Amino acid sequence: MSPIIPKNFDEVTTEWLSDVLSSDITAISSERIGEGIGLMGDIHRVELTHKSDTDGKPSSVVVKLPSTFEENRQQGVALGMFEAEVRFYAELGEKTGTGLPKIYFSKIQSGTADFVIVMEDLSDLTMVDQSAGMSFEQALAAVKVLANIHAVWWGKVRTEELEWIPSMVGPRIEYVDQVLPQIYPVFAEAFASTLPEGGAELTEQFSRSYLSLNRQLAERAPWTLAHQDYRVENMLFGDVNRDQVAVIDWQGIGRGPGAYDLAYLLGGSMDTDLRRAHERELVAAYQDRLADNGVEDYSIESAWEDYGFAHLLGGLATSIFAGGTLDLSNERGVELIALMANRHVTAALDHGGFSQIL
Repeated sequence: MSPIIPKNFDEVTTEWLSDVLSSDITAISSERIGEGIGLMGDIHRVELTHKSDTDGKPSSVVVKLPSTFEENRQQGVALGMFEAEVRFYAELGEKTGTGLPKIYFSKIQSGTADFVIVMEDLSDLTMVDQSAGMSFEQALAAVKVLANIHAVWWGKVRTEELEWIPSMVGPRIEYVDQVLPQIYPVFAEAFASTLPEGGAELTEQFSRSYLSLNRQLAERAPWTLAHQDYRVENMLFGDVNRDQVAVIDWQGIGRGPGAYDLAYLLGGSMDTDLRRAHERELVAAYQDRLADNGVEDYSIESAWEDYGFAHLLGGLATSIFAGGTLDLSNERGVELIALMANRHVTAALDHGGFSQIL
């Protein structure tokens, strides 16, 4: 019989993990990681003591459970995020074939926030604080891995088999579009003072235009499988010269233009001056890697234009939505939202803001 879903981390016991990993585990020790980062989930690193031969058995794992904050849990259910991540690992992860941790166990009670994922512990790899941002070398590796992932699904996601993945112009986007004008005043009160000149006006206009902007990008750009939260704290780095980047947190996946992920990454996970200095080179590297993987008829000119337009989308939505609705009692979370908002708004303004569509 399949192991039960723990109601909370207290139920992640030696017996439960022994069942999950098919091993006799005699002791565990744990620490919570990613506080203020994995806002929709609670994540713990668990060290394991096995009774006997450990060949092929991990010495530690990472256990992901839904957030303990009820409002965050409800948001995850409403947006289909918990179910999407579990199903992604079960059905699509192996085919994607790059940048993914090993999954030992995943399970969800459909339509609820009750889920668990037990995955490979990659803490020996390098984590990057989003506040500090990626180096150019890390950004280049992350961009190439992103292109590898996108290339697998390029032009192949508008199929009946993948209808379960939310469309970037579908009901989930419609829901966010309806919510943004309602929560924008809350976001503005807390974060407008942290934005660059013109930022408050841009975000206010954006809060009334989200679905329209998504539709415009969806009509002009090719579709693929998008991560939709492709930022530096959702990846771990090995040898960047060999493009060793592990990508985690797939609960926000969608079907739509790949430029969304590219703009989200470079806009929010790099120091603004570094992004300005290297973004043309990084966009070119993304387009080159797509071409290397067989993606045709997507020119560097199109990639650059779609990338610029996409700065009006993901990063702004995430900043406003998180800043206006989620429980941000953790100071780290508040700092992260303020930083993300400032960087993403600056990037959108750098690329012309709403003048791109007027």
